[in-house]
Amino acid sequence: MRHNNYNTKYIFAISMVSAMGGLLFGYDWVVIGGAKPFYEVFFGIANSTALQGWAMSCALIGCLLGAIVSGVLSDRLGRKRLLLTAAILFALSAVGTGATHQFIMFVFCRIIGGVAIGLASNLSPMYIAEVSPAFMRGRFVSLNQLTIVVGILAAQLVNWQVAEPVPIESTNAEILSSWNGQMAWRWMFWAELVPSSVFFILLFFVPESPRWLATKGKEHQAKAILTKIGGQNYAQQEYASIALGLNKERHNVNLKHLFNGRIKKVLVIGIVLATFQQWCGINVIFNYAQEIFAAAGYGVSDILFNIVVTGSVNLVFTFIAIYTVDLLGRRWLMLIGAGGLAGIYLVMGVAYFYEITGWPFLLLVVSAIACYAMSLAPVTWVVLSEIFPNKMRGAAMAVATVSLWLASFLLTYTFPLLNSRLGAYGTFWLYGGICVAGWIFIFRRLPETKGKTLEEIERQVFE
Repeated sequence: MRHNNYNTKYIFAISMVSAMGGLLFGYDWVVIGGAKPFYEVFFGIANSTALQGWAMSCALIGCLLGAIVSGVLSDRLGRKRLLLTAAILFALSAVGTGATHQFIMFVFCRIIGGVAIGLASNLSPMYIAEVSPAFMRGRFVSLNQLTIVVGILAAQLVNWQVAEPVPIESTNAEILSSWNGQMAWRWMFWAELVPSSVFFILLFFVPESPRWLATKGKEHQAKAILTKIGGQNYAQQEYASIALGLNKERHNVNLKHLFNGRIKKVLVIGIVLATFQQWCGINVIFNYAQEIFAAAGYGVSDILFNIVVTGSVNLVFTFIAIYTVDLLGRRWLMLIGAGGLAGIYLVMGVAYFYEITGWPFLLLVVSAIACYAMSLAPVTWVVLSEIFPNKMRGAAMAVATVSLWLASFLLTYTFPLLNSRLGAYGTFWLYGGICVAGWIFIFRRLPETKGKTLEEIERQVFE
């Protein structure tokens, strides 16, 4: 079928609504960094590293729960219902986190937000992949990563604008009695209520995934949506292809099927790629941006602004990924990302070893973020959303997403330990070695999937 027969505006509209889950994911994940210096003083945990770490990482518990729930329920209840649930949880978390005066309730609300992140990180790219025609699926799924980056940048901007300048010599008592200590951190969280409410309302105007409807035998509804996407001929051909794949998978799906036979090797690819996206080390740069800028010679008053700069670089290079993912393909971009980060980390290790600071080091940081933003960050989600079979895509992607969040936790937890034992240079050389191993795995095991329907990918991977 000619490409100009597709209703691109409609596909873009419903994809962008789904991708708002990514925007909220990015915002909720990053907003706590700007609020950190203020809520720690408010809750009296500024001198407790254990409670500080718990406040920062507790959302990961929710992320794991959300990913598990999405795997159990998305293939039963559909993608749309769980996205609506995620929107509600994002809103509840935003209101509760900003309103509470008790640390235990703060943690509880952060975990609720984590559940929403776990749901959205799994379901938003999956939904977009299932409504997008093959030749444009990569760029549309990459919209989810774009909105994640926009959410990150929005949180950085809100944090920068809401917080008043903090003098270097400020004491905890002075911070506690200030606008920042009493209200600024609350408004940082409350601001999330706006996009979460918009997300909830707009979801009522998008259809359920036609591929999920097909798995439930709802042929008429599935064809109606496919017709709106690409016309009657497209709907007939696409549904026939979907039905052919489903006829080969008539058995009831449960978790044990994911670890048997031909499914197992695809699941291994998904788990390794999800884990590698975290263990490539880039989130250490995001999580420890304040320390990195301080080491580069910047004052406290400039740090939030400089973090906004890195968020802007992240956004610009995500657009490059959207343009190239269906042009160069998934495999080549993943190889470029793994190889590029390995080289950058090698140089960063040398810079740490010889104590090089200032703008040369910042250039390395920005280069690493740019390399990640145009490759591993968006393309991993594209690959995960398309390599699993229709019948068990929700469950399989949930396993991969759980692996991603576990890897994220291990990365965050182990960095201080590695940094103290190996030094910063040794730690980044270790991450460089992981990137080399990732490059080898991608080169040997990852098939190219650009331009193929989900059913064609299923046949290619399993044959």
